[in-house]
This record gives sequence, C-alpha cells and structure tokens, in this order.
Amino acid sequence: MAIIGRKKEQGILKGCLESGKSEFVAIYGRRRVGKTFLVKEFFEAGFAFYSTGILNGNREAQLQVWNNEILRFGGADIPAAQNWVSAFDNLNLLIEKLCAEQKNPTKKVIFLDEIPWMATLHSDFIAGLDYFWNRWASSRKDVLLIVCGSAASWITDKIINDKGGLHNRITRQILVEPFTLKECEVFFESRHIPMTHYQMAEAYMIFGGIPYYLSLMEPRYSLYQNVDEMYFAQGAELHNEFENLYRSLYRNADHYIRVVEALAKKGIGLSRTEIAAGSKIADGGTLTKILRDLSISGFIREYRAYGQKKRDSLYQLTDFFSMFDIRFRDKRDEHSNDYWLRFSATSAHSVWSGLCYEKLCLSHLPQIRKKLGIAGVLTAVFSWRGKHGDAGAQVDLIIDRSDNIINLCEIKFSSGQFQIDKKHYESMRNKKSAFANSTRTRKAVQTTMITTFGLKQNAYSAEIVSEVLLDDLFE
Repeated sequence: MAIIGRKKEQGILKGCLESGKSEFVAIYGRRRVGKTFLVKEFFEAGFAFYSTGILNGNREAQLQVWNNEILRFGGADIPAAQNWVSAFDNLNLLIEKLCAEQKNPTKKVIFLDEIPWMATLHSDFIAGLDYFWNRWASSRKDVLLIVCGSAASWITDKIINDKGGLHNRITRQILVEPFTLKECEVFFESRHIPMTHYQMAEAYMIFGGIPYYLSLMEPRYSLYQNVDEMYFAQGAELHNEFENLYRSLYRNADHYIRVVEALAKKGIGLSRTEIAAGSKIADGGTLTKILRDLSISGFIREYRAYGQKKRDSLYQLTDFFSMFDIRFRDKRDEHSNDYWLRFSATSAHSVWSGLCYEKLCLSHLPQIRKKLGIAGVLTAVFSWRGKHGDAGAQVDLIIDRSDNIINLCEIKFSSGQFQIDKKHYESMRNKKSAFANSTRTRKAVQTTMITTFGLKQNAYSAEIVSEVLLDDLFE
C-alpha cells in the first residue's frame, strides 16, 4: 500500500538518505499512528538491519530477538550477545561485513523499532546504543540509524533530550501525527470506501486520524455498521483497545488511565487541582510527569483561557478514540451488533456529535486559518469563559490575531444548513459584548461561524463576518 500523506516526513528521510554523513533519526508518535509503516514502506524494507522490541518481554527475550535478527541479516558467524553492549558490537561487525561485501557502497539503513520495549528496567540498552553511535557509526558517512517508539515521552527524554552520551547526537527527529481529514479522505479512496465528508467527519470524531483504526473499516459496510463491527459487537477488534493502548505505553498505566478518565468527564478541561482531585493522584511530581507524558503523546493538550496566566492552564483530553471509549464503553455490555446504528437516530447522537465537532475543529486550525485568509498572520488560540453573571457566555475557540482582530468562533454541527434564530443571535451578541467588556480588548471582535453545510440566509445571518464549512477542513 502506498504511503498516504506524510510528505514532510518523507522529505526528511530522503534528505537523510542522500546526505554525505551518517544520520541518527528519532521517530515518535502515538501508538497505531503509522510510524513503522512509514519507515518500512519508504525504504521498501531495504534495511541493513531491523529489529523490534517486544511488549512486556524481559531483557533475555529482547536480546534473543536481536540475536535472531543478526543471524537473519547475515551474521551466522557472529556469536550470540549476552548483554546490550555486546549486541551493539555485533551490529557493528554485521555492518562492517556488509560493507566489505558490497561492490557499490550505499547508505546502510538500520531500523530499531519500539526501543522503549527493548530498554527494559535496569538494562544496559542506552549504554550499548551510546557505544555504537559515538564509538563507530558517527565517524562514518554511510550509516542511517533510525530509532522509533510509541512511548513518545521515553524517546524525547532518553534519546532526543538525553543528558548523557547521546546528548545532541540526534541529527533529525520526526513526530508522526494522526491523519488530517484530507488524508483520511485519500485513505478511504485508496481503500474504495465510499463516504461523504459528513460521514468522514463522524468517523474522525470516533477514531481520530489513526490509520490502524481506519484500516479496520470494511468497504461493504456503512459507517454505522463498521462502528458496530469494530467496537460494539461481541469479540470486536477494538473491544479492549483502550486498556491495551495505555498499558503498552506506560509502566504505571493505571495512573495515566485515571487522569484520562477524569479529563473525559469535563469536555472543556480541568485544572491541575481538579485533575488531582478527580484522579486521586497528589498534585506533585508524579502528576507533572503523567500530564507531560500524555501531552507529548498527543492524548491531551494544555491551553489557557483568554487573559489567563500559565499557572491557570487547563488540560483537555483530545484523543478522539479515548473520548469515545470512555463515553460508550458501558454500551458494549449489551453485545449489540447494531447499537451505533440505533444510536445515530437519537437526539443524544446530535448532542455527542456537536461536542466532538468542536474538538475536530481544534485539530484542524491550519485549515481554519487558511479559510479565513490569515495563514500568514501570527495567531494565538484561546478559550474564554465569562464571569458568573454572564449567563451562557463561553467560547471554546478564540483566534487572537496580530492584525488587531479577534475571531470568536461559534461551532455548530448539523445535518443541513444551520439557521440562526433570534435566541441564538441574541446569545452571540451577548457573548461578544461580554467578551469585549470583560477583556477590555482594543482589537476588533468578529464572530465566525464554523458549520457543516453553511448558514441558511436570513436577517440574523447578515451580521456574520466570516464562515468556515466542513468542506474547508478538508483543504
């Protein structure tokens, strides 16, 4: 299967392959996001050496896999390693042997996948990697070493920002992020899965832009049938995905799950104090590490309300599948093969999709800026909550622009054109007035409507300065 999107990432890999020096590349990102697929497809499995860590394997098991790969790649005469320093020394011998056999020397691509799993507790893996790169590979011109892992915080702490022998040794780093809506559209087309933009948006609000989840969808099923088959039916592929996801990434997974579940209870996010209370984890170093790890992996985001300081930051759950699982996991007990099909016809579905559409828009800010014609304008994104007396005055997306304009974004998800009635019109005016009075901003404040199919024209829609449609998010 051809690589979907990932143009920037492919450009980096191509540059490393063609450079005249050895390269040390770190790749990280959320589990299931397609890191391994990207590397394997780009290099068409043309590796001088490839090995991957195994989940929950001890040091001996990890070394056994490594030794087996040494044999498979041509090191039959190399004795099995009993520790990681010897293992990397064997890799050194294997590559030198390959160089001696090659008539037309090319850059040797070494791919070490899921290295956080290789580096078991109290192992000497980092020492071996340090030895391999600093004592041998870095002095050559023909080595491309790629290390990869889903435990993004481990990669950033132990490899990219290492304070020891690997300090400043990474030559390039690549964060592999979920697909955008446009990339999802290309993916669905490549799989011959017919869907409208509206249906793709709902799929995104369930599975996010995670390629693995999308790959489970069957062309012969409708979106609703696919959701039932993939998640709600007995024995569904994603039945235990939430637990498996976090337990594969974090040693103390229960703590991380408690934080995520606490955040899921309040869509706008929680302060550190509220998270500590909700998760029953003390507001200290452990909580700091958990929030940082979840943020680096893309499960949550830290943001501030307009006019607030960093110490007043809120943390918001942004991983779509995690939000979906926590919201609907109890419905799996019904072992229903048509739960989502039935739920989609209820008013509760409309409420759920409206809340999720706000998150979808937040994950496509570059597309929104482009539609507003401010792609080249310096901007900052905030939320805002009015004072206690400002009933209903809250805005989840504010774009503060350096050209002295502030966009207050009203986000509405509907199956047709959205019609502004008198009540909604007065609500928007009150929000705009409350915001201007509360913040005392000197910038021009404009209301921007972000809808699915646009506004139905009437007397109230005439005052809307700018619009963004669902189709615009696919740019």
